[in-house]
Amino acid sequence: MRIIQTTLYVDDQDRALEFYTEKLGFIVKADVDSDGYRWLTVVSPEDKDGVELILELDTNPVAKAFQRQMYEQEYPAIMFGVENVQEEYERLSKDGVRFVQEPLNIDVATIASFADTVGNIIQIVEQDKKFRVR
Repeated sequence: MRIIQTTLYVDDQDRALEFYTEKLGFIVKADVDSDGYRWLTVVSPEDKDGVELILELDTNPVAKAFQRQMYEQEYPAIMFGVENVQEEYERLSKDGVRFVQEPLNIDVATIASFADTVGNIIQIVEQDKKFRVR
């Protein structure tokens, strides 16, 4: 058994698509409109057959409330692994991404968090080599 998809609720799919492809560099795996429902997924360019991130419109009131609470508390909705948090922090900051947590070493990893423009806090993680799981 393996994880093939995970959902991230967003308040605007067009803005999400722009942010995740143009700022973060993900690529579109699926973008299908069916009877008013848009199925939108992106993947890492480093693993095109890997886990798909579903950019799901937050039309569910419970999901929307959960997303808002997570955002207000600056709690990450999802984590993305990177090779070098400091370099990603500098690159994304120069590109106008708003960080809510600057790079911080927590012994097993270095982390930083930013807002994704569509209602989420995203954490980037550089795992310490001895704790790396992948």
